[in-house]
Amino acid sequence: MTKTRILLTENIHAIAKTRLLEEGYHVDLLTHAPSESEYIQLLKNYDILGIRSKSEITDVILNENPHLLAIGAFCIGTNQIKLSTANHLGIPVFNAPHSNTRSVAELVIAEMICLSRQLGDRNTFAHQGEWVKSADGSFEVRGKTLGIIGYGHIGSQVSILAESLGLRVLFYDVIKKLPLGNAQARNHLKDLLKESDFVSLHVPETAQTKNMIAATQLAKMKKGSYLINASRGTVVDIEALVASLESKHIAGCALDVFPEEPSSNKEKFKSPLQGLKNVILTPHIGGSTEEAQYSIGLEVAESFRKFMQFGTTAGAVNFPNIDLVQRTHVTRIMNVHRNEPGVLGELNGFISAAQANIQAQYLSTDQKVGYLVVDLEMDQAKASVTHLVNQIQSSKRSIKTRQIF
Repeated sequence: MTKTRILLTENIHAIAKTRLLEEGYHVDLLTHAPSESEYIQLLKNYDILGIRSKSEITDVILNENPHLLAIGAFCIGTNQIKLSTANHLGIPVFNAPHSNTRSVAELVIAEMICLSRQLGDRNTFAHQGEWVKSADGSFEVRGKTLGIIGYGHIGSQVSILAESLGLRVLFYDVIKKLPLGNAQARNHLKDLLKESDFVSLHVPETAQTKNMIAATQLAKMKKGSYLINASRGTVVDIEALVASLESKHIAGCALDVFPEEPSSNKEKFKSPLQGLKNVILTPHIGGSTEEAQYSIGLEVAESFRKFMQFGTTAGAVNFPNIDLVQRTHVTRIMNVHRNEPGVLGELNGFISAAQANIQAQYLSTDQKVGYLVVDLEMDQAKASVTHLVNQIQSSKRSIKTRQIF
């Protein structure tokens, strides 16, 4: 049987390759993010793709490579992948929503303290030979209020760490969330902004979050407060933030993400925030720790393994979710099809004609596609199974079909 071929790009942590090689897959690892034209050609020789945040997996790339079985984003964000197109082609997309949580949360806490003590500026002055020893504008974080916008995996971790430092924690989320520790929810963003000494953003990139912190929201923040953004660059209106800093309404900010970021370490970074007082700018390194990258490599590699060996799609961000375990003495067939009436009856008709007994059947759907997994007791001769798989795939509504013995 031909080995499953996996391409990992953007210098994904080597543990991912090691783990996948242990499972018997063929794995190639590239250190760079290929261009669109490179991807189109490269992927013709692979079944699965793993990327980080610099790759752009466009409609063109996907439509030129509809044979792909799965894509893994070795990070949290998946907006660099055309998820709807992947869904239409029957390609589940997995990410790593948990593995870098602690790393990002620790960076936020560190930046909060650095802003409160003006450590960025004091460090720069010391390197320039200037001795700026003064308590003016420097504060402890203990007893202050942190407002967290987005109380998901990272926001809630920030909440726990901040409370251990003696901060009062508020949070705002569009989805009702259970508070951890003594954190308190606020039903309106404006209420959180006006009460907080520090505001930390932890939201995804969507149409609703674009420029969610603009001039109006900055004006509602406390005079002398601080803004931290380690989520997505489009969430903050940079020009409005510059104006708020220059007017001294905002006392400082720390940004790890930007609306436009260099495509590589060789490209120069430019921002209107450069040179402003008490402004910390970092190059999208929230999850860039050895521990986080190692964990991410394992997390996404495990998603690939479970999908290929069991058919599990649990955790896929663009696909019907089914969580499966291995079963013995069965032939497992997986089918992705257009979500239309009558498909299940048609496919079961093929199974009945093949005189196969259905031991278990799982179906999950979204608006566009259905994902069917069937465990069959049947003649496991390769010709028999191949014939049934080809029959199921022959349905005009089938998108992709494969089998596991």
